[in-house]
Amino acid sequence: MLAYTYLEKGRFELREKPRPVLLEDRDAIVKVTLASICTSDLHIKHGSVPRAVPGITVGHEMVGVVEEVGPAVRTVRPGDRVTVNVETFCGECFFCKNGWVNNCTDPNGGWALGCRIDGGQAEYVRVPYADQGLDRIPDEVSDLQALLVGDVLATGYWAAQISNIRPEDTVLILGAGPTGLCTLQCVRLCSPRRIIVCDRDEERLAFVRRHYPEVLTAGPQGLTDFVRAHSEHGGADVVLEVAGSDSSFRMAWEAARPNGLVTVVALYDGPQTLPLPEMYGKNLTFKTGGVDGCRCAETLQLIREGKLDTTPLITHTFPLEKIEEAYRLFEERRDGVIKVAIRC
Repeated sequence: MLAYTYLEKGRFELREKPRPVLLEDRDAIVKVTLASICTSDLHIKHGSVPRAVPGITVGHEMVGVVEEVGPAVRTVRPGDRVTVNVETFCGECFFCKNGWVNNCTDPNGGWALGCRIDGGQAEYVRVPYADQGLDRIPDEVSDLQALLVGDVLATGYWAAQISNIRPEDTVLILGAGPTGLCTLQCVRLCSPRRIIVCDRDEERLAFVRRHYPEVLTAGPQGLTDFVRAHSEHGGADVVLEVAGSDSSFRMAWEAARPNGLVTVVALYDGPQTLPLPEMYGKNLTFKTGGVDGCRCAETLQLIREGKLDTTPLITHTFPLEKIEEAYRLFEERRDGVIKVAIRC
């Protein structure tokens, strides 16, 4: 089968690989119908993910049809259309039982697919712990509608949940890329008083204004003053940092009001500085980390009910044979690209 493979820093290549087989009783084999390119794939390519294993098939956001299941799998069966979760989790350890599946203690727990074990930018993928890692797609939901459920939509949903957003809050979202836009949709479900989205890309801000006209938009220049002018208590009550740029971490805590909450979901290329002397007295609460993506069934139901719709984010589609062209477009962000789908 064809599989897009991480060879070394700076180098991916489409290669022929053997079709995966069941290795454990809780595994499933999924025939991939659609996959997507994620910014985290670019982090692997550029050497920013030390745990990534050379030789693995990349890709961790996909949907498909179950081909085969191990004897211990109970919740899915061959023929089911499914979303594939970005995370591998056993469902039985201390962290899984508390919903902290990103910290599953299994050797392949957390983000494994497309990083430490073969992922889904390929014709087939093996999914460990299939009862946890696969969710059946409702008949009323298309593959395209479900494509982002396992990763960026899961991230946005988790970010909104852990941010404890209240109806009277002003919420600032830093970043209007795919994860930021998914976060925006999930924040809107919480019905805060006001939402502000910041990005340096005017095309992305135009996308926000076109699809969510009630949302305020701003660029990085003068952001803190803009937020203070549109909030009641000297800054945003909640800030969600989704951008992961060199300056966005500082913008996040500077734009938050005293005693506000800053939720950091971005993946950075390098260390960030926590300037405690400058922050002293703001009494901020920080929440950070990787997504606990165990609520995919809920987001699929919200899609079914018409309360979430990520299809406008998928601006380009390529066949697997042209995945290198798709990566070039995604990395260069040409032609209004937001999210790129791969037909497998």
